Amino acid sequence: MPSNSSTPKIFKNSPVTTTMFPFLKSLSRTVHGEQCNEEQQPEYLPKIIPTVRRTHDAAGHRQEEENLIVKGGAVKPGTCKSLTVWRKSLLVSCKGFTVIDSNGNLAYRVDNYTRHRPQEVVLMDATGKSVLTLRRQKKLGILGNWLVYEGEVGSNTIKSRKKPLCCVRKQMNALSNARSRILASVSSCSGSLRSSGKRDFVIEGSYANRSCKVVEEESLEVVAEVRRKEEMVRGVAFGLEVFVLVVQPGFDVGFAMALVLLLDQMFS
Repeated sequence: MPSNSSTPKIFKNSPVTTTMFPFLKSLSRTVHGEQCNEEQQPEYLPKIIPTVRRTHDAAGHRQEEENLIVKGGAVKPGTCKSLTVWRKSLLVSCKGFTVIDSNGNLAYRVDNYTRHRPQEVVLMDATGKSVLTLRRQKKLGILGNWLVYEGEVGSNTIKSRKKPLCCVRKQMNALSNARSRILASVSSCSGSLRSSGKRDFVIEGSYANRSCKVVEEESLEVVAEVRRKEEMVRGVAFGLEVFVLVVQPGFDVGFAMALVLLLDQMFS
């Protein structure tokens, strides 16, 4: 299996790249349609920080409240980031995603070599460097749960085992009576608070219709949004394969894209 750490030759002056990217560049600019006031920003690894705040109740007992902070180094205050998400890998033999910025440049990519549902999905930047690794949680009775790791996980043996940054849980229908539009929830999975059930973000809407939002649970602020594009460009219909991801200031772009990948695994 090819390594994710090096850029495939297909991205270096290949016919596929030279013929595909003019289409993607025009597609990207049309899709965005100036969805937001965006600036070109350098990409950084996501800063996903589980924090614990210790307080005391009226009786003097110590309480712990955990929050998951997702800082977006690539988004300046007052601007947002808009990406074109194409549900297709640029590698012929792979399934995956190609993510283009508003200038038509490759921002992220995903290349899955397996024909079946993968147990692991790696989000890479344009150079092939692993940004986030998403792994299906292997526990009896747990369905649709994924763990998110920073960078490349590798074999994840006991000696080199990484701690996950957070857990993304698919919302079961039986539990969604109160807020039926909730698709999944994001929570920290560090420390003893892992089983507390506290959610930091929820994802609402319909991924099948490419219309969903990532909402911060406490403030109810929308931090990222998936939007469908209906228009025609040069006779090409967007449909469900090409859509827009808009990320608000202060939220990490790579992490938002990772949530899109998990929605695709859960609901496609």
